[in-house]
Formats: sequence, C-alpha cells, structure tokens
Amino acid sequence: MTDYLLDSNHASPLVTLSHPLRSRILEELNRGHTFAITVPVLTETLFGLYMLPSLERSIAEWSRLRQAIPCYRVDENDAEMAAGLQAMLRKRGWQLETADALIAATVLRYDLILLTTDKDFSAIPDLKRENWLV
Repeated sequence: MTDYLLDSNHASPLVTLSHPLRSRILEELNRGHTFAITVPVLTETLFGLYMLPSLERSIAEWSRLRQAIPCYRVDENDAEMAAGLQAMLRKRGWQLETADALIAATVLRYDLILLTTDKDFSAIPDLKRENWLV
C-alpha cells in the first residue's frame, strides 16, 4: 500500500463528481492506498471552495470525502523542519512559501508521496512527489 498526501491542487478537484482525479483516488482508496491532507492544505482547499459559486454543494461534498481523508496536524517539529527547508533553499536561490514548507515537512516526516502540480517542491531533496493531473 502507498501513502499519499494531497496538495490543494489535488484535493480541491475531488468535490467535482465528474472529475477524473476523483474517480482515480476513490479507486485507489478501495485498493487500500491511503490519502491524507495537512492543515495548510486544508486551509488552501477550503479557501478555494469558499470562492466557488457552488459553495454549499462543494462544502457538503468535501465534508463527505473528508471522512476518508485524515488530516495531519502541524506541530513544533514540523515548524522547525519547514523553517530549515526554507533557509536551505533560500541559500540556494529558491523561494519556498511557508505553507509549502509545512506541507513538505509533513511529507518527509511521515514518508509520504506528495500529489501536486506545484514545481516549487522539486527543489526539496528526498521529497517524493507525483502529479496525477497530467
């Protein structure tokens, strides 16, 4: 079984019933793979959903899906790792937003695969990532 962490660009399409990513993730859940989010992803995803014209339907569908998608809580260890990643990358000329650094810290801490379209994560050593939206 493989454990994944969804970035917001992979989490937010899940509320669209006809989206191919939704079908794929539900299929993989049935096969025993796990999918999770972390607090920064939850924040980004909810913000995006709040901006949709179909807010009520989207939030209701998100609430149904969340039962199968646990959320990792960010703690002091994650904050320290995230700050270290940001500092290391800044010295190499790469800017990493705080939310992305916290997401990366969670992926590294729990040895997950990050599902994302965000190329900012490519500079992080040892971070496993895939893009299921290609």
